[in-house]
Amino acid sequence: MVRPYAIKGKKRKNRGEKYDKEEQEHEEQVEEEEKEPAKRAAIEKPTEEVEGKEEKEGGEAGTDELEGIPIAPSDKKNNKNGVIFVLEKASLEVAKVGKSFQLLNSDDHANFLRKNNKNPADYRPDITHQALLSILDSPVNKAGRLQAVYVRTEKGVLFEVKPHVRIPRTYKRFSGIMLQLLQKLNITAVGKREKLLRVIKNPVTNYFPVNSRKIGFSYSSHKLAKMRKYVDAAGDDVNLVFVVGAMAHGKIEVDYIDDFIAISGYPLSAAMCIARITEALADKWSIL
Repeated sequence: MVRPYAIKGKKRKNRGEKYDKEEQEHEEQVEEEEKEPAKRAAIEKPTEEVEGKEEKEGGEAGTDELEGIPIAPSDKKNNKNGVIFVLEKASLEVAKVGKSFQLLNSDDHANFLRKNNKNPADYRPDITHQALLSILDSPVNKAGRLQAVYVRTEKGVLFEVKPHVRIPRTYKRFSGIMLQLLQKLNITAVGKREKLLRVIKNPVTNYFPVNSRKIGFSYSSHKLAKMRKYVDAAGDDVNLVFVVGAMAHGKIEVDYIDDFIAISGYPLSAAMCIARITEALADKWSIL
């Protein structure tokens, strides 16, 4: 008779599995008892710590909500009269050259302009670039006395430049900014909703203060004046509006100017003319 080894072996295996299961349950119970104090300590944690964390997170969320609101310049003196600049007849024209739209200039598009029966010498956007840099870099603007800058193109497009905008230093980047402005009609600040440059409706006189004096500049004017004495003669209650031509040659012809003067016996560039104006205003207002 053969002994049932297989049956006995199976019984031993089941008994071993039972012991292993009981030992595993015992180990899990020990681990649960060891974790119990940590759970109890977490439940009994003071509420002040949690509340402080919530207040901190709430404060950070509050500052994020204010991120898009523009901050006014701290040195702006709204209680004093300032100065307004208008650049007339600026050569800023966009055309499709090849497969892309570009800001036309005499250096890069001379052949294109000649093919279209246009004089390349008339396309000088760099004059507007230099004039804007001269205005915005002046101590008069740094002191907060510059109220506004308006630019009107040869085609009659009028746009406003905020005094605290940072115009690109290189012409290539400036050309890209002007191209974007004339196509999209405005340019906003990085990460903010404020429009730093925007196309506005004509006429420009709608944006002048009530008590303002409009002065135009031309080399052909018979009235030669020294800029320092001229601005001193203007009263402190008058807002001065200076109209400067931003073209290569010619004369500004607008009907809203009160006085046409020449500030030198020689032809001056727009940037040089603006430099003389801002220097005279800085002396008048004691801006160093």
